[in-house]
Amino acid sequence: MSYVAGEMKRLMGRAISRFRMIADGDRVMVAVSGGQDSISLLWLLRERLKRIPIRYDIIAAHVELGFGPSTGKEMEEFFRKNAFDHVIINTRVGPLAHSDENRENPCFLCSRLKRKALFEKAAELKCNKLAFGHHKDDFIETFFLNLLFAGSASTIQPVQEFFRGALTLIRPLCLLDEARIKAYASEMGFPEVGSGCPTAESSRRAQIKSLLAALYRTNRKIKGNVFHAVQQMERTRWSMDSGPQMLP
Repeated sequence: MSYVAGEMKRLMGRAISRFRMIADGDRVMVAVSGGQDSISLLWLLRERLKRIPIRYDIIAAHVELGFGPSTGKEMEEFFRKNAFDHVIINTRVGPLAHSDENRENPCFLCSRLKRKALFEKAAELKCNKLAFGHHKDDFIETFFLNLLFAGSASTIQPVQEFFRGALTLIRPLCLLDEARIKAYASEMGFPEVGSGCPTAESSRRAQIKSLLAALYRTNRKIKGNVFHAVQQMERTRWSMDSGPQMLP
């Protein structure tokens, strides 16, 4: 086992254990966008079953956004080739989010509609956990997005309950850097299937990512310090939370 693979397994296992993400008998739907982070998560969650005393089911789910060339066909080929139980959710989320009536913030609507499609499919397939491939960099970037564009000092969380606990979102890669995940995916030879989004390179998230990259180059401790501060902030929020979150 390479060093990178060992670190991926160790840090993902630590996150799952620390935040009690997966229990015996769970049905886990893994949202696989086609990016190397979500594909790595899918692969590692199945590989983990060989080393632990509990059992859980895994179902890969890919949302076809409807931008143009079908990403669903590419993902289905990957799932079949590697014997993953899977479902392709065909939508027109992309064009709808980028319509003339929604020019200001297509990313927000796109994300919301994708999540709604995944929630509905998870309920249909009786999955009680929905896993996303968000990593440490996503937590930091989301914090700055919310702070600068929504006036909110908040970010995504490792575990979030919806519908009075009927469905729980989990993010098992929350302790891993994007660069480490990319190194692992490259080592494993995983594909990367682009969404076809026309605004991906000019989105607000892309702007934040560029700004943070410039800061990180000035001091290698900045990312760790920001992530630590975000964790401390969210611990306070969780301790004050009176109950599970509900979808607006």
